[in-house]
Amino acid sequence: MTGTARRPRTKVEFLPKGSLADGLPPAVPGTLYVQGAGGGIRVAPDAGFDVVFGRCEPDVHVCVGPNDPYVSRRHGYLTCEAGRWALYNLGKLPIRLPGGQLVLTGHRTTLPVAYTPLFIVAPEQEHLLEVRIVTSSPPPGPEDRREADTREPAGWPLSPLERLVLVCLGQRYLRPDPWPQPLPWAQVADELSRLRPGEHWTAKRAAHIVTQTRRRLSTKVPGLLEEEIPPPLGNALNHNLITALLANATIGPSDLRLLDEPPE
Repeated sequence: MTGTARRPRTKVEFLPKGSLADGLPPAVPGTLYVQGAGGGIRVAPDAGFDVVFGRCEPDVHVCVGPNDPYVSRRHGYLTCEAGRWALYNLGKLPIRLPGGQLVLTGHRTTLPVAYTPLFIVAPEQEHLLEVRIVTSSPPPGPEDRREADTREPAGWPLSPLERLVLVCLGQRYLRPDPWPQPLPWAQVADELSRLRPGEHWTAKRAAHIVTQTRRRLSTKVPGLLEEEIPPPLGNALNHNLITALLANATIGPSDLRLLDEPPE
């Protein structure tokens, strides 16, 4: 890592205030863009330069959380390793990535070739650091869609039986509960037996239906198979499935009607 946040001489350009979501000028593949509230920086992948970010503007290239004493003066840095940009956390507070992944102090992670919002999670507020790594060409600037019709998310196809069991299993997420967890299988079986008497619902049958759904969607969603999650599993597999279904609107609060309506 660079010892001080000195201004590089080549293949690096400091950027004014703005957002990386507004489009980018042409750049070579692998170029890194980093943007804070007060400005940012562009670094070519072969510049041999580490981008330092944190609270103390004279000591960093990108300032983030300048008025928050919980943010470290030099909270972390980004460096290009074997053609991939990696994030290192030097601060006391974790850095949250999309999907909830936390990079803790002293830890590192490789960033995707994409737009990645990073959040320094402070006790009183969160601080955004935008990162974009470009591919062969920068993404086009956003078109004006303010008057366009709202699109319905495609979601994933579910059979009526899968939807019923999954909504019952994940109803605490749909209501919503502040700290939701999947229902126990015995409770799922009891509720389905009440809703559909005579269909011989058991905990084993409900679990089998959800297991088959997880396996079918595992090619699209990580974290749905036992071999992907270190023990103890607990509710991790079902939690990951429910949150994935919620994230792409495959199921939603309106599906709770299935738990109140008699079968057709």
